[in-house]
Amino acid sequence: MEIFDTLRNAKTELEFSDKVRIYLCGVTVYDDAHIGHARTIIVFDVLHRFLESQKIPVEFIQNFTDVDDKIIDRAKQEKISPLELAAKYTKNYFDDFDGLNVKRVTKYPKATEHIEDMQNLISNLVDKKYAYVTKNGVYFSVSKFTEYGKLSKKKTDDLVSGARVEIDEEKNNPIDFALWKFSESEPSWDSPWGKGRPGWHIECSAMSLKYLGENFEIHGGGRDLIFPHHENEIAQSESFKQNQFAKIWMHVGMITINGEKMSKSLGNVKSVSHVLENWGANIIRLFCLSGSYSKPIDYSEILLKENITKLRQIESCYYELRLADGIGDEVTVEKLVNDCKNEFNSALNNDLNTPLALAIYYKLIREVNSLSAEEKLIEASAKIILPEFERMSDILGIKILKVSDDEKNEINQMIKKRDEYRAEKNYDEADKIREQIAERNIIFVDHKNKTRWIKQEKIKAE
Repeated sequence: MEIFDTLRNAKTELEFSDKVRIYLCGVTVYDDAHIGHARTIIVFDVLHRFLESQKIPVEFIQNFTDVDDKIIDRAKQEKISPLELAAKYTKNYFDDFDGLNVKRVTKYPKATEHIEDMQNLISNLVDKKYAYVTKNGVYFSVSKFTEYGKLSKKKTDDLVSGARVEIDEEKNNPIDFALWKFSESEPSWDSPWGKGRPGWHIECSAMSLKYLGENFEIHGGGRDLIFPHHENEIAQSESFKQNQFAKIWMHVGMITINGEKMSKSLGNVKSVSHVLENWGANIIRLFCLSGSYSKPIDYSEILLKENITKLRQIESCYYELRLADGIGDEVTVEKLVNDCKNEFNSALNNDLNTPLALAIYYKLIREVNSLSAEEKLIEASAKIILPEFERMSDILGIKILKVSDDEKNEINQMIKKRDEYRAEKNYDEADKIREQIAERNIIFVDHKNKTRWIKQEKIKAE
């Protein structure tokens, strides 16, 4: 498998020994997650699912930033403690992403649970003269790390105090960044340098090194984290370990809203809970995977509605395969299945090319639906196709409303009984059964000589 490495600015082979170790920068839990967070996490969820489908063990760490100035400020507004606020939005995170059918990762460490690990890392950097203490806190000395800027391709001479760089006259250099901030207000912790709390960047270095060790396979996040967050992580981690921090840096493009950046001031932030309620998990996943993961993608209702049509085709495919009962001339499907499987895997092995993988998935679906419409899909063929269709669906995280064999037989009996009532012109009883079937989100699809049924997901925005 090859993945585009931001550091090398080139596709790079994913090399590993016994497992693939992934660290993904998670959310700061001061507010609900939004569609931009969802895209990054869905992309990495597909990577996680694909690797495991190839029998490759994955150790996946995704942190929560639960101590931060934003959390403290929001807690004051809501008149609760910062820890209560963080706990509230952490719970909301799991509600949202379980709803998006995101597979749970190996561990979700919290910054507040790793203060000692951060302090040990900072102490080491101070001892090595990579960091220094001022009256305001402990800072990393950027000039001591000669490779600073290698990820973002920024030159230290060109960097000036500005966006996201705190102005502090005590600093040796305006671009030095905080490892520890002195503060008496809660939450704060005792340290060798004074009471306070950690800087933003140090937490990810401490947690990734603790759980994955040095030189792990993939470090990821949104493209907005390349600078300064990931640049600073590299500087402090490689100064600490004197070794390569992560082998591959994988970054996901931003989501814009009608061509504009999401921002609270514009009032265009789309929360995960909002899009889930209106569109459902499958539509959101299909949308987020429809473009190259490293490029920006624009959120629009037109694009989302296009994916409803695709979801209906996916649902039709599943039910045509599940309900196939013909015994006519067999259509050879082994080549179709093998070709689609190989092309789908090849697409994802090529820098997680989800648009191409989706195209192969839709190709299989079209073939199935075409065979069904011509009444050429027999049970034997369906049993060959179904496992590959379900494998692709699972890797993409598409969760169809399925039926058990018992439910399938029950619905078939209800339809048979309805047909009997209709033949007897007992339309009242026939209509009652139709209403019972409709309550199960089932619709009918007519073919030339038979009628099929499909269980469909309800889409509020449809």
